[in-house]
Amino acid sequence: MIRKISCSIFIILISSAVIAQKIINALTPESAGFSSERLKRLDTSMTGWADRGWINGAVGLVIRGGKIVYYKSVGYKDLESKNILLKDDIFRIASQTKAVTSVAAMMLYEEGKFLLDDPVSKYIPSFAHEKVLDKFNAQDSTYTTIPAKRDITIRDLITHTSGIGYAQIGSREATAIYAKSHLTAGFYVPDDKLLDAMTRLGALPLMHQPGEKWTYGLNIDVLGCLIEIWSGQTLEEFFTRRIFEPLGMKDTYFNLPQGKAARLVNHYIETNGHFNKQAKVFGVDSDYPLKSKTYFSGGGGLSSTAYDYALMLQMLLNGGEYNGKRLLSRNTVRMMTMNQIGDLDLEGDKFGLGFRVTSEKGSGMYPNQAGSYGWGGAFATVYWVDPKEKMITILYRQMWGTLGGEIDNKFRVLVYQALND
Repeated sequence: MIRKISCSIFIILISSAVIAQKIINALTPESAGFSSERLKRLDTSMTGWADRGWINGAVGLVIRGGKIVYYKSVGYKDLESKNILLKDDIFRIASQTKAVTSVAAMMLYEEGKFLLDDPVSKYIPSFAHEKVLDKFNAQDSTYTTIPAKRDITIRDLITHTSGIGYAQIGSREATAIYAKSHLTAGFYVPDDKLLDAMTRLGALPLMHQPGEKWTYGLNIDVLGCLIEIWSGQTLEEFFTRRIFEPLGMKDTYFNLPQGKAARLVNHYIETNGHFNKQAKVFGVDSDYPLKSKTYFSGGGGLSSTAYDYALMLQMLLNGGEYNGKRLLSRNTVRMMTMNQIGDLDLEGDKFGLGFRVTSEKGSGMYPNQAGSYGWGGAFATVYWVDPKEKMITILYRQMWGTLGGEIDNKFRVLVYQALND
């Protein structure tokens, strides 16, 4: 009997230790279940991609069981000056902002501020009695509509099934219609207010009936606006006080301080193996992280480091807690990282509350296991979390080019082939 009780206590202690994992450096890759020898393939490939001009520079970070087994930078943050890229340099993470916004929203969900199936119009009235695009005239951007079958909900927003499209980077129809109402992707908006912009969006047609398709769009910008309404704080204030400070994320910002300007990585366009520094991104100056702003895009406005972002991902992998600070309950994390779109398909995978979720079918495409979740950003940043392997993988670049997806996938393969337990 005593032996059984002792065994039970041991299991509880082990479980608690797993939940409470804090990121530390692995003594050796082998201590985290990796092969040092096989990790050399990843290292050689990273260096080779930079040497051959496939990338101007990159940061790779792999964490398993809370232990850093690979954390290196290659190449340059500025090709012209040969300014070497450092591991703690700061990247525009664009749509990786969406996961932070989703975490923030679910924190407020746990406080009883809303229910997932509440209509958006309950909080932003212009979303009542939505219309759906029927016919579109590309010559003058005029269109006709039909009534929506139902109101869009908070769940529709977080899963991108509302029918809201994307300004600037969306479909031809969405781009044209939203441009007429002065809506943008939100990276830098100096002359507008978030609530005003989202109110205008609510009066515009949906691209399809709510819940019937998965369409990437301004959903999480709307969600960010709702967070400001529910919390009574700006999105910047909420992120800083409720997420960044508790997790120790010291390098993640909407407004990057001038004192950290030298760490901002330049953005490049790659064309046929040649890199050109980009002065503009989506119509705004590429140094937009340094420009003072009060319009905070929950869908794309943040800049961060690989390590900083890993702190939030480790919190999720821990079941909502990091370093003694609980941001979410484990069952909320479970909801966020499971299929929330039913029979809808995302290139063989599913979507949760803020993340692409690898399905059984999708796990046959690449080595990450079913149940893995992640996303990326427009400027060639990508991450995923594999709960079964207790692993976080991050690859940051700052470029737009033809080799982005190939490198993402090769990086993924090279990480998993080095597992050795």
